Amino acid sequence: MVAWVYIMASKPDGVLYVGVTNDLARRVFEHRNDILPGFTASRGCKRLVFYRDYPTFQDAILDEKRIKRWRRAWKIRLIEEMNPTWSDLYERLHG
Repeated sequence: MVAWVYIMASKPDGVLYVGVTNDLARRVFEHRNDILPGFTASRGCKRLVFYRDYPTFQDAILDEKRIKRWRRAWKIRLIEEMNPTWSDLYERLHG
C-alpha cells in the first residue's frame, strides 16, 4: 500500500491523534520515542490503536481529514471495530 491513516492513543479511551503517513512503522516508532516534538509527544500518545491502508496518498489524506472532523464517539467506534481491546497494534507491523 502507498499510505495509511492511523490513530494513536495515550491510553485506552484516552487522548486520540489521527495522522497520515507513507511509512506506518517508521511514523509510529517516531511517536513512541518522541523523536518529533508536537501533539503526540506532549500528550503521551504512544499506542497505535487503529490503522487502515489506502492505494493512494490522496485517498488517505481525504479520509484523515474526514475522520479528524468526526465526533470523539465515532472515532472510538472506529477503533473498537478493529481493536475492541485497545491493544497496541505496533507489534503487528513487524509480524
